[in-house]
Amino acid sequence: MNVSVEGGTRVEIKGVPKITMIPLLTHNEAMRQWNLLRLREELKRRGITPETFQTKDFDITSIIKKPHYVPLKNAVESKLKIRCVVLKGFKELLRWQTQPDTYFSKEISDRVRVIACLTTIPNIINSDSRTDTITSSEWQKIKKHVEATEEDTLVIVWASEDDIQTAVNEIIIRAKEATIGIPSETRQALSDGTNGFERILPGADRMYPDTDLPPKRIEEIRREKIKSWLPEQFWKRQTWYRELNIPPDTIDELSISKYAELFKKAVNDWKVNPVTAAVVLIHFPKRLSRSSYVIDLIDEQMMSSILKAYVDGKLTYDFILTAMKISSELGMFVDEIIPQPISDDELEKEILLAEEQMSKMKFIKDKNAVSIIMGILMNKLRGRISAKKVAQKINLLQKDLKNVK
Repeated sequence: MNVSVEGGTRVEIKGVPKITMIPLLTHNEAMRQWNLLRLREELKRRGITPETFQTKDFDITSIIKKPHYVPLKNAVESKLKIRCVVLKGFKELLRWQTQPDTYFSKEISDRVRVIACLTTIPNIINSDSRTDTITSSEWQKIKKHVEATEEDTLVIVWASEDDIQTAVNEIIIRAKEATIGIPSETRQALSDGTNGFERILPGADRMYPDTDLPPKRIEEIRREKIKSWLPEQFWKRQTWYRELNIPPDTIDELSISKYAELFKKAVNDWKVNPVTAAVVLIHFPKRLSRSSYVIDLIDEQMMSSILKAYVDGKLTYDFILTAMKISSELGMFVDEIIPQPISDDELEKEILLAEEQMSKMKFIKDKNAVSIIMGILMNKLRGRISAKKVAQKINLLQKDLKNVK
């Protein structure tokens, strides 16, 4: 779908999954364009135009030494370059709302993600943000180093030596475009009815090869090489899935899913129960989506990390869905979200506390008691121990009590 813009600028929205989403996508894109025009006027009111736009950038790798913010901590440990872009006079404007629950900072982040290939989100942080990133003392230290005023906004980005300059350039380019208006872009439709940057609309400068070029002979050696990395045919996968007896409603979707290779690795190499792997990879993302979680950032790498943590015994099955929720919000899976496991002594104390709580209840049927105590315990201990181990411990304690009697 195309959305026209003033001055001959054009915006395309690609990947609309359902016709019924077009009204909402159109509404949100119109809102985005209106807000970008309002942003331009606010910049003009502050005296910032394409001619007066000012920015500076600094290498602050030596300034950020021991950050607690996980993405920057990982960047420091990976010896990535860290740069700070000072947007003169932009104070609070990266929090300028463009779409529902979406701010101008995402316009910049999307450009960096696509053009500089910094696909791990978050890929930037900024001094206008209300979320916890680095400490206020660290922000003040950086502001002093880059000689920023209270009217400026700082944007911090981290990347390899090869990508960092491209990222810095895109931050500056997108910020300057805000003084002009609305850039011509191809944007992707997102599941919540908003949209994100996909690529720059090329206009007269074609970004595709000429279709009138003469045919070029493809050698046999190249064809064989292509065959070597082609994915397995989906019908072969479906046959194997039926042999594994995974849920029928996961077979077709998993066979063409981006998680098909991960499922194969989990079952064959990590020895994950096939039903568990299929449910986690296909059903769990749907559950999150139905609960209004944005699942666009959940990818194969994130799911691989979560399943590997489950295989290694760090993560209980009961906590996988919660781990996915937190990871989708962070944009990555980190070990810090895994709850500390509970010891046998602690578990016995929790069981005694639950039994004490139950002693104050009246039951119509005694057989409901075990289910209720399990509910009390798992509500409190989910993620720290598996339900199976809790049930085994309850049964063991009950047998010991009978033997004592």
